[in-house]
Amino acid sequence: GARPAADLTVKFVDAASYDECVKLVDTYQIDRLLLDGEAQPAGGMGIARQLRDELDDCPPICVVIARAADRWLAAYSLADATLLHPLDPFTTGQTVAALLYQRAAPPARA
Repeated sequence: GARPAADLTVKFVDAASYDECVKLVDTYQIDRLLLDGEAQPAGGMGIARQLRDELDDCPPICVVIARAADRWLAAYSLADATLLHPLDPFTTGQTVAALLYQRAAPPARA
């Protein structure tokens, strides 16, 4: 939903293909990505890895996977989080909120 936490409101943009996803990330300030790890031909894990490699300030990425055993592959794609399909609304809201808070947090000082 539009309120993953009491103090957060989100707006959604949707992409149906690899090209649309990359265009949105290049065009808009995206605060968090939720990618379908099972999409074809370009899956969310491949897109996640590519964006991590190409963007200096990549937004936090969550990949939706079909099997818990695929968490290792999502980790290889450098996703910040995973969600298991079918999505649980409570877990999804918590995960989205955590990634948005992570993006909003000031960088740690060395």
